[in-house]
Amino acid sequence: MTTRLVMSVGDPAGVGPIVSVAAARAIADRATVTLVGVGAQLRTLAPELDVIDVAAVSQAAIDAHAATDEGGRAQIAGLDRAIDEVLAGRADAIVTGPVSKAAITRTGTPFVGQTEHLARRCGLADDAVTMMFLGPKLNVALVTTHLAVKDVPREITETRVLRATRHLGEALVRLRAPRGAKLVVTGLNPHAGEDGLFGDDEPRAIVPAIERARREAPFVDGSIVLEGPMPAEAAFRFAADGRFAGVVTMMHDQATIASKLLDWGYAVNVTWGLPFVRTSVDHGVGYEAARTGAIESTGMIAAAELALRLV
Repeated sequence: MTTRLVMSVGDPAGVGPIVSVAAARAIADRATVTLVGVGAQLRTLAPELDVIDVAAVSQAAIDAHAATDEGGRAQIAGLDRAIDEVLAGRADAIVTGPVSKAAITRTGTPFVGQTEHLARRCGLADDAVTMMFLGPKLNVALVTTHLAVKDVPREITETRVLRATRHLGEALVRLRAPRGAKLVVTGLNPHAGEDGLFGDDEPRAIVPAIERARREAPFVDGSIVLEGPMPAEAAFRFAADGRFAGVVTMMHDQATIASKLLDWGYAVNVTWGLPFVRTSVDHGVGYEAARTGAIESTGMIAAAELALRLV
């Protein structure tokens, strides 16, 4: 059976429509792809592809290459329609293009990110799913996602660390990591807390979560070997050397700085814990790139390719 992907293209004023068309064409021989966005724009870019039109956006708003109310309404409408398609069984997975949080928020829709919006649309809590960045050199999962750094420590709980650890372990198994591959959990604080000298997050939440995870699949039978907590600086160095197949991190920039350094252009944003596969590019809307035409499609193609593997 041919895999059916639905692809929300993101901000019509950014690079999303162009990279989405490139990705759809790249996998056209292996999947049925439906693009969701501004119909007139997409049909001009790719008249041969299947399109769901969710909004009319003026050419002025598209050419502005900036966050606009029109663009915001189109983006949230496209994302919601893509979710509707997969929940209704008309698609097997969602691949999402980059959106502007600012533009969507201006429409009156509470929005901190596509990850959280997807969870809520599926009736899940924001922290029931895990944001991951999966790439050729680094597989990383986040315990917390889009929140101020000052708020991170109180959001680090045993339950959330366990969830992210379990999810990344499941992802490594799905991606056929060799038996005995190692996954490491980082600390939040410098030197993983230095035995409580720099904070209690490690003994309070992270260590108990690791101990619980070791009693669960895929860790209990040795399919994936779990280590940590380890200082983040060491964990990422060892992951870059190939010692670890995956890293669980406590906060957004721990993960994304490493991912963008090691896998820029090829890392894929994956939401684990949804009732369907969701992948996305790991870059933003790219207004300046859209304005100048300096557009690189490798990230969206990688997202589409990974969606096929995970399905």
